Amino acid sequence: MAEFEIVDRDGWARLGRLRTPHGTLETPALLPVVHPDPARQAIAPREIRARYGLGALITSSYITYRSPPLRDRAEREGIHGLLDFDGPVMTDSGAFQQHAYGHVEVSPLEILTFQDRIGTDIATVLDIFVEPDAPHAMAAEGVEETRRRAEEARAVRGGLLAVPVQGGGFADLRQRSSEIASELGDILAVGGVVPLFEQYRYLELVTVLAAARPHLGPAGVVHLFGTGHPMTFALGALFGVDLYDSSAYYKFARRGRLLFPEGTVALDTIREEICRCESCRRLPLSELSRAPPPAREVALAEHNLRISSEEMGRVRQAIREGTLWELAERRASAHPALAAALRTAKRHPEWFLAVEPESRRAYRETGFESFARPAAERFRARLRRSGRAPATGPTLPRLPLVPEFLERIPPSTADGAPIAWSCPTPFGLVPLELTELYPVGPALTESDYSEERPASVSPRSIGERAAEATGLPGAADAGRIPVWTARQIGTALAWRYGPEIGSRLDPGGWIGERSRRTGRLRTILTGSIPLFQIGNDGIPRPTFAAAERLHRALPSPHERVVVAGEAVEFVRAGRSLFSRFVRDADPELAPGASALLVGPDDELLAVGRLLLAPREMGAMRRGVAAVVSAHRRAPVPERSEDASDDL
Repeated sequence: MAEFEIVDRDGWARLGRLRTPHGTLETPALLPVVHPDPARQAIAPREIRARYGLGALITSSYITYRSPPLRDRAEREGIHGLLDFDGPVMTDSGAFQQHAYGHVEVSPLEILTFQDRIGTDIATVLDIFVEPDAPHAMAAEGVEETRRRAEEARAVRGGLLAVPVQGGGFADLRQRSSEIASELGDILAVGGVVPLFEQYRYLELVTVLAAARPHLGPAGVVHLFGTGHPMTFALGALFGVDLYDSSAYYKFARRGRLLFPEGTVALDTIREEICRCESCRRLPLSELSRAPPPAREVALAEHNLRISSEEMGRVRQAIREGTLWELAERRASAHPALAAALRTAKRHPEWFLAVEPESRRAYRETGFESFARPAAERFRARLRRSGRAPATGPTLPRLPLVPEFLERIPPSTADGAPIAWSCPTPFGLVPLELTELYPVGPALTESDYSEERPASVSPRSIGERAAEATGLPGAADAGRIPVWTARQIGTALAWRYGPEIGSRLDPGGWIGERSRRTGRLRTILTGSIPLFQIGNDGIPRPTFAAAERLHRALPSPHERVVVAGEAVEFVRAGRSLFSRFVRDADPELAPGASALLVGPDDELLAVGRLLLAPREMGAMRRGVAAVVSAHRRAPVPERSEDASDDL
């Protein structure tokens, strides 16, 4: 099994570390395709690492094998010596040549053992390339033959093995092939998609990824063959692609094309200096078209590789920031086919919800369809489940739930009937009490700056609107604040844990503590005991005291992660829970959620903030599954009268 560890994530997208014999590869990573013959490689492999920060490569073991001078040198010096490259090297197997020419002059086992002999870090099974338009019977035969070859390869290969995922355009075959690859491979390489990239069939690409991704083992590293254009990197990352290979940087250069994340530009149309990367500063684009063809191709390849490397860096940064969907939306504007593919993905939130984080730091609109992201659908689904979804009633603009506003909004009619205030938002009508929850609270939208937005949203103006809507006084009344606080607490807990949670937890007597600086609700207490802390995402997160109540109120397996017996004492003491010590988890939990960490007998041990999705826990043999945020602390022994202050 690959030594792969997830260190951060945004949905399916993962920042990870893959350990190889030639160093650790930080993912997502771009592996430029290089020719094994140095004389035919536009940019030297050593320069690819030194100048472009790309620490791994992919090259052809088949071309190396078929060329006696290259083969002899690779067998003497290893593939790293042949390439003059000291980082991780992946080798493909000749499957594309087999597909293009109808055959290859090597058996699957021969090319696999050759990859072993030349010391490749990641060897690839010689699979059967299945065209996207192949009939089902032909695609099924390809999947089964690839399975047979993968089993043979796994029996002799001790190092990292890439097993391709085939199946053409058929979801059932992609699922079966994904399961086979997950059982036998370390690198799970989704193949048979190069024609989809070449023909801009991105809509079909996302259906292929959607069929394969849930069935690819969490511990495997996902490779997508042929993702060469930088405008597609963010889309691939949304489906959890960890490794990309690219020959596009040179192929497009040979055709006189420059790659940008926003699309492709023909060199002969350029009249302005639209790029000032190192290569374009050295030889300006306005002059490059007059350069000799060999120099022109090298300069274009250098530009394309730098732009591709920078875009992969943007993808990794977006994962860190939780803004990958925003990046993908911006990149989708590069081509209508890409936009159609992303729109289709949003129509299927079920493709993403199993790994969708509970919240992110921000939610910025890039267009109207930003409100169809999986996070928005999860919010709406929880709202429907909570029983608090607004139907009719007076509305107010989205506003901060702080005392100076709340004291001017009547929570009930003159005869005591609650008034169901709601706020029109791009996510739909939302109860006033939930407008600080993610994604509504942190959302930065066009409507926040549009001319339709009221020029002034002040406490006085809100009071006037409330009075106009209800006929009740809109003047300040401090007695309303405790009522609103209680409603805010009850509604938030119902949204998070379900409509029955209030009666199960007995919230009578609970109070809310607000920030002295901002006035926002920050702590839910009973007496002087803090039960829930509320961060900037508005989501209530339990202390250990609240966890004890939740543990009694919610039957197993709800909200639980089950810890293996050998790790119980460590978690009880507040140590992080590692993935290999997870035995089960509530599938409704999400990365970033606060969960009850329990022992095998359902004993409550701690509260943990999840780093992994339930489907990943236990399957990942390295890395942390949950960081303990609260646990039962051992009583502090009383100090004697003469105890030293230095103890």
